[in-house]
Amino acid sequence: RMAAAPPSYCFVAFPPCSKDGLVVFGKNSARPRDEVQEVVYFAAAEHDPGSKVECTYIEIEQVPKTHAVVLSRPSWLWGAEMGANEHGVCVANEAVVTREPASESEALLGMDLVRLGLERGATAKEALDVIVALLEEHGQGGNYYEDGSSCHTFQSAFLIVDRNEAWILETSGKYWAAEKITEGVKCICNQLSLTTKIDAEHPELRNYVKSQGWWNGDSDFNFSEVFSLADDHLACCSGRESLEKQGGDVSAQAMIDVLRDKDSGVCVDSESFLTTASIVSVLPQDPSFPCIHYFTGTPDPSRSIFKPFIFVDDVKLVPKVQSPSFGDDDPAKKIPRFQEKPDRRHELYKAHEWARSLLENDQDKGQKLMRIMLDLEKQGLEAMEDILSRTEILDPAEVVDLFYDCVDTELKFFK
Repeated sequence: RMAAAPPSYCFVAFPPCSKDGLVVFGKNSARPRDEVQEVVYFAAAEHDPGSKVECTYIEIEQVPKTHAVVLSRPSWLWGAEMGANEHGVCVANEAVVTREPASESEALLGMDLVRLGLERGATAKEALDVIVALLEEHGQGGNYYEDGSSCHTFQSAFLIVDRNEAWILETSGKYWAAEKITEGVKCICNQLSLTTKIDAEHPELRNYVKSQGWWNGDSDFNFSEVFSLADDHLACCSGRESLEKQGGDVSAQAMIDVLRDKDSGVCVDSESFLTTASIVSVLPQDPSFPCIHYFTGTPDPSRSIFKPFIFVDDVKLVPKVQSPSFGDDDPAKKIPRFQEKPDRRHELYKAHEWARSLLENDQDKGQKLMRIMLDLEKQGLEAMEDILSRTEILDPAEVVDLFYDCVDTELKFFK
């Protein structure tokens, strides 16, 4: 039996479950415990005809124009666990295990497809179309972890969201199915969740599963039943109930609370996995308001703070949440890969390690520090609520340093 996929959770809440015409998106990225995640911004760019883009393992054709993106990613790879683009599209992926073994041959990783969807799609549906076209052309495969001793491979599921709708996209090899969501609360985790409501699919999907003998064509076509290993497609989502209990009031704060919940299992802290980074995005359905994306940039949201980012031109870069770059000397880029593990910790990550030891060794001081941090986070959330309740258009100059300043303030408290 294949190794279990890391138990990440992704959520989206639409009105009437969410507050004031907002779409609220969130993800906890569960990854190997010691893996560092960084938060990186790439400006929109134009590319020469015929140019290529170097993804984690393979090179593919570049497109003429890529959108600005902000990503939370394991710092050894090219793609991302989750992120957003300047058009208010958010994408997160989940590693899943299906009855079809995932390929060890190096191709596109699920994480590469997150970034490619964001760079190339101006709506959720466009991002979905980009991802499935690239799957068809290049396939998915290769090691999900920075591990030279064994190859961990998975299939991918995605939650793709914009101001109007969301798509749940689940894949096995190049085959896929997707469901469109426009209301209520939806959660995806490390198991297939699509059943009989399928709004788009690979044109050969049903013929393929018939040819494999997985479906006879007589019963209703149920994607999870057809593709899951025996009994693996159980309802996975403990966090969804917490969001539904909010009764029409899901806000950024409510999503953050769900992501911090260790008792429900949504905030993973186990022997092999940890929530290494988290994101919450608020997408107003009224396009005259900006989308706001909150990132932790550090492990364990129950002791991290969510810091806001808004897309504006010339947004200030934040090197303190970026891991050191090793260029072509990076062991992730040399073949055989991952022969050693460089120190990828960024400045904020190191500060958090210190804070964690304080929390563990001096409870009073640790608790006091946590209270200060949460107060700082609350100020940020309130300032963003203010931006979303104004009538006048946001002045970009007001938020060009927003994420930078929040990270800076957080670091000052640790000093």
